[in-house]
Parts: sequence; structure tokens; C-alpha cells
Amino acid sequence: MKAIKPNALTQGATIAVLSPSWGGPSVFPHIYQQGLKNLKAMGFNIIEYPSATAPDSALFTNPEMRAADINDAFANPQVDGIIATIGGSDSARILRYLDMDIITAKPKLFMGYSDTTTLTTYLNQHGLVTFNGPSVMAGFAQLHNHSAEYQHYVSTQLLSPPTEQVLPVFSHYYHGYPDWQNPSQCGALSEPINNSGPIFVQGEGCATGQLFGGCIEVLEMLKGTQYWPAPEFWHTKVLFLETSQEKPSIDYVQYWLRNYGVMGALQQLSGLMIGRPRDYSKAEQASLINTVQSVIKDEFNCPHLPIVCNLDFGHTDPQMILPLGVTIKIDCEHQRLSLLESAFQAPN
Repeated sequence: MKAIKPNALTQGATIAVLSPSWGGPSVFPHIYQQGLKNLKAMGFNIIEYPSATAPDSALFTNPEMRAADINDAFANPQVDGIIATIGGSDSARILRYLDMDIITAKPKLFMGYSDTTTLTTYLNQHGLVTFNGPSVMAGFAQLHNHSAEYQHYVSTQLLSPPTEQVLPVFSHYYHGYPDWQNPSQCGALSEPINNSGPIFVQGEGCATGQLFGGCIEVLEMLKGTQYWPAPEFWHTKVLFLETSQEKPSIDYVQYWLRNYGVMGALQQLSGLMIGRPRDYSKAEQASLINTVQSVIKDEFNCPHLPIVCNLDFGHTDPQMILPLGVTIKIDCEHQRLSLLESAFQAPN
């Protein structure tokens, strides 16, 4: 399927913000407002859809309303891009109400992570290039406290993305945020930790494929449903997976990954990327890497499949923006990852 790419954003573009899952803005409005402030400081205009600030209880009981906001944001000619306020746990319930004819006819930047994985992966199966990246409350609300390097990276990715690029490696990372209930900590980051960089676990030479993936726990909610990829979808994909703040056990990650092997997905991949796990100790991170390789190499006899771990995406900050459906190259010899095409339409 040919990729359906959105237009890149420009200064003065209008961003629709909405809540596909948890009503976080109604619980922590100061965090939400800080995220909007930082987006406006980047030069964007904001349209707040009804779901953005609706009470969490109202969102939970009305999945159709959440989907209606997404449908309308894609249909609205005034909207140039869409960013989720935050993740959650039940966005899978809104998929049945999405109007894919509208969405694919009016491609726009659609970005979020965590529970938004249900949307980015489902839309991508219909051809739309979607974006695994910061949400309003978890990512943009903290942007002013990040390094100038990361602020420049985010701005470049949204406003002037290069046609090809090597994925960055940031010098420090953060496990979550200080207590959001304390207004004085609004937009703050936790203590910085030195980043040792990507770990190339196995693989030789170079491999290329189209990016696909997201939060591993959220993807588990889709297995066995009509929203799960067809068996042939996995051919030449580079699958990226990361764990949430729930910190699933390494055993569960093993079971979930094993399931990809049983369904025949692992054997079709061009590569596997694992995000830095949130709140795992150094020993747990090492154990996770060993477990991932054991499943791939020993259980499913894929000793040559490139595996890269400890990457800057997912539930630790700062996080890369990964466009689903765009071709990536894994260079095992030089130990770098490169996007080989733009995630956006070529300008007229």
C-alpha cells in the first residue's frame, strides 16, 4: 500500500488537541495548559476539541464522542495537525467509530504515544503516515525545560523536516516527571541520567523497512481483533516496541514477544527496535535485552534479525518522533539508524 503522507506544518499552522483516551486535562489542567503554552510558543494556533477538557468520566462513557472529535478534526479545513492530550487505557473502544474515508482523504499530522498506539497503528494500516511522539501533557508540557538541542529537534521535525536524517541520540534522559499534583512542579522533569546510547544487540550490514509499532502493552489490546494487522502486513516492517510506566515484568514482555513469533510476524521483519524501558534498573534493562534476543534468536531462529535496544522513544524523555510507514535503515556496521524519506508530502 502506498503511503498517504500529510503536509508538513508551517509557522501559524493550527493544531487540534483532543483526548482519545484518558481525560487528563480535567484532572491536571495546569499541566495541560503548560503544554498548550509551549505549542503556542512554537508558533502554532490551537483548536481545543470538546474531548480535550471533558471530565474523564464523561470520556470513558462516551467513546463515540471521542471518535467524532477525531473525524471532525480530519475533516476540518482549518486544522493542519492533530496531537493527543495524553494516553490512557481504552482508546481501542473508539476505533469502531472512526470514519476512515474522511481520515484517508484528508491526511494530516496525527501524533501521540502510549494508548494512542491504537490509533497510530490502525490509521497506518490504512496507509496513513502517523507519528509516535510527544503528547500535549507528556512531552510538550515539559519542552521548555528540555535542552535547546531537543527543542530544536522537535521544532525541526514538525516545521522543516529533512528528506533524510540520522536519528538523534540525546545525552541525557528522564524517568517520568515530578508529582503533577504539585503546581510548582508544572512542566518539570525528573533528575537527568546519562544516556549510554543505542545498543546494537545483533545483526550485520544494513537492513531497511517501514516503521511500525508503539507501546507493547497497548498493542496487546488489539491482538485477535479486526484492528490487528493481517499476516502479510509484517513483511519487511521494522517493528518498534516500548514499555509504559506500568513497568510490565520481563516475563510478560517475553510472552508478548513470543506471540509475535508464533503468529509468524518476527520471521518477516527487517528489524526490531526497543525503546528504553521506563523505571527499569540497569540490571533489569540488561535482563530485558537478553530476553528479547533469546526469543528472537533462540526460540524463533532469527539470529540475523537486527535488534537495537535502549532507544530514545516511548515513556522516557526526551523522545524521538517516529513516523509509522516511513522507510528506515538500520546500519549495524556503523551503528546508526536513518530515515530514508520524508514523512510529509513534497511541497508543491
